[in-house]
Amino acid sequence: MNVIATRWICRLLFALVPVLAAAQDAPRVPVDGRVLAARLYAGDAPPPSWLADGGGRARAAVRLLRDAPVHGLDPARYDAEGLAARLDAEKDAMAVLALERDLSTAMLQYLSDLHVGRVAAGYRLPSDAATVDAVEHLRQALRTGRLAEAVDTASPPLPMVRRVEATLARYRALAAANPRWPDLPPLPSGRVEPGTRYAGTALLRERLRLFGDLETDTPADDIYTPGMAAAVRRFQARHGLAEDGVLGAGTLAALAVSPAHRVTQLELTLERLRWLPRPPQGRIVVVDVPAYRLWAFDGRDPSGQLLEMRVIVGAAARTPTPMFIGQMRYVEFNPYWNVPRSIEKAEIIPKLARDPAYLARNDMEAVSAAGAVLPDTGALAALRAGTARVRQRPGPKNALGAVKFAMPNPMNIYLHSTSAQELFERSRRDLSHGCIRVEHPAALAEFVLGDPTHWDADTVAAALRPGRTVTVPLRETVPVVLFYATALVDRDGRALFTEDIYGLDEQLLQALRAD
Repeated sequence: MNVIATRWICRLLFALVPVLAAAQDAPRVPVDGRVLAARLYAGDAPPPSWLADGGGRARAAVRLLRDAPVHGLDPARYDAEGLAARLDAEKDAMAVLALERDLSTAMLQYLSDLHVGRVAAGYRLPSDAATVDAVEHLRQALRTGRLAEAVDTASPPLPMVRRVEATLARYRALAAANPRWPDLPPLPSGRVEPGTRYAGTALLRERLRLFGDLETDTPADDIYTPGMAAAVRRFQARHGLAEDGVLGAGTLAALAVSPAHRVTQLELTLERLRWLPRPPQGRIVVVDVPAYRLWAFDGRDPSGQLLEMRVIVGAAARTPTPMFIGQMRYVEFNPYWNVPRSIEKAEIIPKLARDPAYLARNDMEAVSAAGAVLPDTGALAALRAGTARVRQRPGPKNALGAVKFAMPNPMNIYLHSTSAQELFERSRRDLSHGCIRVEHPAALAEFVLGDPTHWDADTVAAALRPGRTVTVPLRETVPVVLFYATALVDRDGRALFTEDIYGLDEQLLQALRAD
């Protein structure tokens, strides 16, 4: 996605990164408000009183619950309207007690949802990470009379959250004003270039204005003008499309997505942002998988050099890249590629069976468990038996290219360079076996090494040249966030949307509906 995204998105995503604490980490999970309420009313502490002030505190709480859509949440989950009706009804002592407890339960559920999300996240929380205790949070808010502030501080303190919420409000308004979202007319000859006629020009112009991509244009009957083409380029940049200003099938499909669907995407982004722990300090690498983009920056120096580059991620149909947070620990120049067993069985063994010279022709070799290189004549039998493995020697054919960025994990996922640079020109880049191929490996190596005295641009370039394998431990581990968001917002308020390549939006929607 050749996006407008620069320093803003890295500052956002820096605030999402924890230090991965190995076996002591625990998943970040939601909590039932009824369980929290039981804690609130247990013990010797006096129960909260919502109605002692004549109901003003209770009405303030209901207003906050009614505002749940601002945060991408549904007020019906907290029975906001039911609680409001009960406030206005006649109440005996038992009804008052029940109302107060139900209001406490609703507020605790709301605070918990804002803090950790509604469904369990795949990311894991370091055991020593600070979290908000919803019960104590609410008690403090009731003591100080700062309920609205309690809601704000329960929500992730990230600039991106506020930007997504503001954009969500804008797209809600668009959806309400445009309940019908007709398709644009078919494209003549499959594409429309500037200066040519297109029957959907008027509707296209209106749509581009609604999205904020077209400010001024001089209508010319049904001519697709250069001004409209410039607006389409802006739209394409925001949607991960080739920025050619030509109306093609991909651009037409993105224009056909209704504001109501974009509302859903933005709500899902807010849910995912709640899953992520609070930040450490230092260098950070972030990959937004469906956007095919990597950002890297040093949180200790906000004015420092920012890296942004295209990436290739795991193929949706076979080997999607998993979402997790890892720790990059070393850089390996001129690496061997140790082929995973799954790839050996699915690809290499069948090819070797058909072509005995396959390993030699691809600079590969079979290696025994003791590390001895086997002769090609016995390689096939040993590989079939599982007593040998395949590795590819460093060089121009190596699948990892000239450098590997290692972050040890059970899934054997890492970042690396590639000899197939032409693949970065594709708009859809889910092409790998799961690892992340990076567009500018030299710049990323210099960044993560963080040692300009010993590893400047020249020394990195020298290490990348063909030669012996060199492993360089990082002075500081670098957190790597593999994130998934099909909707983000830049610092200027421009909404950025991508295709849901892994279908994870639909999975999350189903989980939220089942909650």
